[in-house]
Amino acid sequence: MKLTLVEKASLTSGSGTWHTTAVRDVVPALTLSDGPHGIRRQGGSPGDGDALGLRGSVPATCFPPAVALGSSWDPALARRVGAALAGEAAALGVDVVLGPGVNIKRSPLCGRNFEYFSEDPHLTGVMGAAVVNGIQSLGVGACVKHFAVNNQETDRMRVSADVDERTLREIYLPAFEHIVREAGPYAVMCAYNRINGVHASQHRWLLTDLLRGEWGFDGLVMSDWGAVNDRVAALEAGLDLEMPPTGTDEEIVAAVRDGRLAESVLDVAAGRVIRLAERVRARPRPDLQNRDAESRGGGGWDADAHHELAREAARASAVLLKNDGVLPLAPGLRVAVLGEQARSPRYQGHGSSHVVPTRLDNALDALRTAMDVTFAPGYRPDGTPDPGLEHEAVRTAADADVAVVFLGLADVEESEGFDRTSLDLPAGQVALLRRVAGACPKVVVVLSNGGVVSVAGWQEHASAVLEGWLLGQAGGAALADLLLGTHSPSGRLTETIPLRLADVPCHLHFPGSDGHVLYGEGRYVGYRHHDTLGTEVAYPFGHGLTYSSFAYSGLEVRETGTNEWQVEFTVTNTGERHAQEVAQLYVAFEEERPTRPRHTLRGFAKVGPAPGASERVRLPLTGRDLAQWSVERGGWRIEPGSFLVEVGASSRDIRLRAEVRTPGDGQVSELTAMSTLGEWLAHPVGGRVLKERLSGAPGLAEADPALLGLALGIPLIKFRTFGLGLTAQVVDDLVAAVHAGS
Repeated sequence: MKLTLVEKASLTSGSGTWHTTAVRDVVPALTLSDGPHGIRRQGGSPGDGDALGLRGSVPATCFPPAVALGSSWDPALARRVGAALAGEAAALGVDVVLGPGVNIKRSPLCGRNFEYFSEDPHLTGVMGAAVVNGIQSLGVGACVKHFAVNNQETDRMRVSADVDERTLREIYLPAFEHIVREAGPYAVMCAYNRINGVHASQHRWLLTDLLRGEWGFDGLVMSDWGAVNDRVAALEAGLDLEMPPTGTDEEIVAAVRDGRLAESVLDVAAGRVIRLAERVRARPRPDLQNRDAESRGGGGWDADAHHELAREAARASAVLLKNDGVLPLAPGLRVAVLGEQARSPRYQGHGSSHVVPTRLDNALDALRTAMDVTFAPGYRPDGTPDPGLEHEAVRTAADADVAVVFLGLADVEESEGFDRTSLDLPAGQVALLRRVAGACPKVVVVLSNGGVVSVAGWQEHASAVLEGWLLGQAGGAALADLLLGTHSPSGRLTETIPLRLADVPCHLHFPGSDGHVLYGEGRYVGYRHHDTLGTEVAYPFGHGLTYSSFAYSGLEVRETGTNEWQVEFTVTNTGERHAQEVAQLYVAFEEERPTRPRHTLRGFAKVGPAPGASERVRLPLTGRDLAQWSVERGGWRIEPGSFLVEVGASSRDIRLRAEVRTPGDGQVSELTAMSTLGEWLAHPVGGRVLKERLSGAPGLAEADPALLGLALGIPLIKFRTFGLGLTAQVVDDLVAAVHAGS
């Protein structure tokens, strides 16, 4: 049935906070829901829920947020979590899950880092694609967000992220590209911010030329909630759906009628909304009326099974930073559990991803089921110090062999909408830790935080440090599993823990001012910066301990095609316990004067050979893994020469190395009259024709080195007045000769 102009315009905006617009019986209304780590369904009808959608959602499983799930380095696990999210979404009548979030952790201060996976684009892309594949395996749509360069909350709706093209291509776009190409998400959500001055919702190059034209995206682009500033401009740029509605459909109708907007543009956008509806239409759409009581028990899904999956994911995600042997806790020890967060856990961040859990574990109860422990809260529930509680905790610690101290950030310190201003734990908690360490011989610190916290000022007081991140509703039981040794920690850091905030590469630029934030550190984000310069860090990217030990051997790099290799090596469990290792593959370039990050993550595998057993790991390596973005060429460039394949347990724990050569991509730079003498001489054709032309001039080889060094940086056309016979016509002839011979 043919749609009217008004109907087509209505399809390009929602009918309410969480619903698209229905058109007669032709196009159904779709239900959208936040859900990066749990479904936040507000009710059963389009009018339900508050304007921001932050209150009163139907209970659903709160899985570990991305800060934790990413630290598992386990795509298969992430896919299972995605499928569980889809199962709950389907049961709750949700058609599209608004997630995952795959923005890069440029600064540890970003208030929304708990929703993102990593400082590394490769790891982010792989984990994000796994979640998308899991969600869409049940016919529910995934909406990848926030596209693009959304790396802070400060002034997020207006700020311009000013970033150069190479950095954009190598750091902030690859995760989205990988997910689009490998997982085919049904939808992408544009960001609030501007990119180099242009709002993401109106950025035609981003939404149309790149996303659809270059990457082949065939889904729908929707706005973040309130991100549209000009609906006509947004439609022209490639934005299909404004959420929530602003009551401006008539602007679209008027723009078409007066010729400012081609109706064909509207047809395309409306068609994408219809196609999304067709993709999810076959799935049953349950009526949620009168189902709240049932849903609290997990109506429509197996709540117990999903809770157990959340526990498994949490176990896999906590990172053991430090351990002198005190962990796992040995039977018979007198253990004091200290810290309010042991019984009142922080398990998620605040904002649009906040989930009402189906149940909630805490570590104190879980530990009490396995051993006799004493408990003292140590500080108030909001994290603030209390002298009486602190004194009680120190007294309790003095009677114990081991004190397990739960520390972390308070709820109010991490949320969508604002950034943190410090990496420090609350001063009162650090003071408590120091007093406890003076009273008890062994101290284990368990952290709960959505963004990196500094450990440099207090970790000497701890025998072990377990970074628990925010672990979802089953995190308390999962932490007990790890502390008791029922399972070995297997999480690894997806971001560097710096010694101090000033060591963060974007420190002087974050979060910007006057409506702009300069990405002045370029490609040197996280470990790319620290490892290139060799700066000292508290804990490097990829770090994490287990209760066993692993050895690496037998590295082989086999060429399988032009600029294609198979990397193989063996990981052996040399300890006495079952555990998992995350083997990491880096491509490295050793340069006296760095022109690129020293090494970059290009593959990984989580393996778990039994004690004494080995597992052979095979990882592919391609030309894209070696490439840099060439602004001049407008494409990826592979320089011929040698590089290193590095395999190890972190970015600074490299166990195996092999030197490999690449022929490059066979392309050479195009020479022009403004190319320098040095560029001409280095060019395989240009160098020959230029030397032939200058054969009668004073020899370059005999030139004064200082003079030659000066000359190499001068564009060829500038030599026309230097008496070398390089007139403008001669230079034009040389350029033509190079083009003919290339």
